[in-house]
Amino acid sequence: MFLRFFFPRTLFEPSSRFRIGYPADFSLGVDERFKQSHRIWVVRQPDKLFVVYAKCTHLGCTPNWVETENKYKCPCHGSGYDMEGRNFEGPAPRPMDRAHVEFDADGQIVVDIARLYSCPPGAPCQFETDPNSYLVVS
Repeated sequence: MFLRFFFPRTLFEPSSRFRIGYPADFSLGVDERFKQSHRIWVVRQPDKLFVVYAKCTHLGCTPNWVETENKYKCPCHGSGYDMEGRNFEGPAPRPMDRAHVEFDADGQIVVDIARLYSCPPGAPCQFETDPNSYLVVS
């Protein structure tokens, strides 16, 4: 009984801030390699890169990227989101969140999923007004 004092009841959780590589490591489209480990998708477009947090805004399920339909689809209640995470079908009340992204001194992309950017339900979503919700790439 006395030994339990020396072993705290904690669970290991990975850091909310992590590096994912360089912009050149990502081709155009949705990259799913961090979905299982960090619950994110990295989206590369011709002029920008951003990170969509893989959590449905309806009830918190994890959607899937359906490449053939070019959308995220929630398996729980059918919410659909476009490539940028904007909801367009189903019961989801708002777009999916975006994670904070920045470059480190070495030029690598750093993601912080403790800092999420959201759009209010029913309001037009303007992620581009917050420069930390995307990176300009060429």
